[in-house]
Amino acid sequence: MNILLIGGGTGSTVVLEGLKKHRDLRLTVIVGMVDDGGSNAVVRDEFGLLPLSDIRKSLLALYDSGSNEVLRKLFLYRFATGEGIKGHTLGNLLMIAMTDILGGEIEAITMFKTIFGINGDVIPVTLDKSKLVAKYNDGSVVEGEHLIDEPKEDKLITSIYLKPEAKATKDAIKAIAKADYIILGPGDIFTTTLPNLIVKGIKNALVESKAKIIYITNLTSKKGQTTGRTQQDCLNILEEYIGRDVDYALINNGMLPEKIYKKYVKKGQFIIEDDIVQDDVTCKVIRSDLVATTRIKKDKGDELERSLIRHDSEKLSKELYKIFTSDRLKIANLLRAFASYYKN
Repeated sequence: MNILLIGGGTGSTVVLEGLKKHRDLRLTVIVGMVDDGGSNAVVRDEFGLLPLSDIRKSLLALYDSGSNEVLRKLFLYRFATGEGIKGHTLGNLLMIAMTDILGGEIEAITMFKTIFGINGDVIPVTLDKSKLVAKYNDGSVVEGEHLIDEPKEDKLITSIYLKPEAKATKDAIKAIAKADYIILGPGDIFTTTLPNLIVKGIKNALVESKAKIIYITNLTSKKGQTTGRTQQDCLNILEEYIGRDVDYALINNGMLPEKIYKKYVKKGQFIIEDDIVQDDVTCKVIRSDLVATTRIKKDKGDELERSLIRHDSEKLSKELYKIFTSDRLKIANLLRAFASYYKN
């Protein structure tokens, strides 16, 4: 069964880490290429390469370390000191070196897949250098994913586009065509999920795809993106950019860690109101406790703001696998019914 994730960042990592334990699944992730914050800014400006962080995170999420946890820790290691390298991960530096040695990002990804013994695929959504641009409800325009992701004012995005226009990779289009299920989210809707969908060719591929689409909703609102917006609002926005309805929506109904959530509230981030009514939507709505309760520690030298409240990989994997197996069972029962009918 071919399972495709479209996204990037921590959200995709959490999903991949849970699903990789199911050996009957063929996992592929299409990652975004507009991240221009932190070390990715240096990668783009000094080396002229596309951002590598989401590629690195996805490779590690698919990596089954077994007894060799040292290799994972080495790839994740972030320099906390040192002029010029502070804030960089060793994994990003190794990927820069491998890209230079082999002549391209795709070749570097393939080599690291071999080194880590990864069976799944990690595919850049585009190889074109492009920046994310957001238009806001006050008429203003902001250019650059990092500035959009960490806004100074809490105003709402009304639309986004890429400057210049970016074209999807052939591998990304092929992955969508082959997929049995396509997972969108979790992740910041306007800076993680939707930027992949506005790459030229992706929307048409999704509309033509026979795959079922699963939308994993976010746990909290995001300043400058979803403040005051409900789960129904977010679903509407997503489906507008996709060009078709989603088939499943996974919504957390578990309690968020109280102490950490209070910190979110102080920053103006709140639990998104779940106002989706099953009878009013075409997708099947699944509500379950999906939140992680373990404390998230920030790496030394990491100066970017990170999510401290996240989905739990095991809980997500359980609900997603239920969807996969229940649909598979329905198909098997249908085939048996047809066989029985024609036999009689």
